[in-house]
Amino acid sequence: MKTIGLIGGMSWESTIPYYRIINEKVKETLGGLHSARIILYSVEFAEIEECQATGQWDKSAGILGDAAKKLEAAGADFIVICTNTMHKVADQIQAGISVPVIHIADATADKLEAANIRRVALLGTKYTMTQDFYKSRLIARGFDVLIPDEKDVEIVNNVIYKELCLGKIREDSRAEFSRIIAALKEKGAEAVILGCTEIGLLVQQESSALRIFDTTEIHAVRAAELALKD
Repeated sequence: MKTIGLIGGMSWESTIPYYRIINEKVKETLGGLHSARIILYSVEFAEIEECQATGQWDKSAGILGDAAKKLEAAGADFIVICTNTMHKVADQIQAGISVPVIHIADATADKLEAANIRRVALLGTKYTMTQDFYKSRLIARGFDVLIPDEKDVEIVNNVIYKELCLGKIREDSRAEFSRIIAALKEKGAEAVILGCTEIGLLVQQESSALRIFDTTEIHAVRAAELALKD
């Protein structure tokens, strides 16, 4: 079994599901007392969030790149960045190490293709929804990507940073996300990507008018599958 290197803590609330899902997948596959080989580097999220808010992406790339190097040195066979937004600097992180970074958007695109979905809504931080680093990867695979209007982008972003990253689950916010997803369905979306690793803490299939693709689960399962692959 290969060793998985996780860069977590962005936020730690969504890193916990990564650890659980990976180990559940390994146990499901191998049975008995089997569990995954995981090395976790958990960053100080306030430092990363400040870099995001002030546009210091190169600084954040340096922080995460250093984490990736330490994971590689500790024996990780590949790296999983436990967040969607910080895949903005995935190429910079990859350039500093010799083991592969498993890109969350690629894993998600594979699942969408398998489901024969081409027109998809994307929810995430305002950086993920409005910038090209994530959407362009999906568009290059032939997907039509829809995002909420400007007002709803801010609502989604605020719920992520002011509630979900702090472990707060509010029913009124769940209702807002349901409304936003329904509006995206009206625009023609066939499914919705939960493109922030915290959103799955709030939105489940029963509260969504669209089929959901939870990137946390998709990414974690992909990590487990790669670890188990000969």
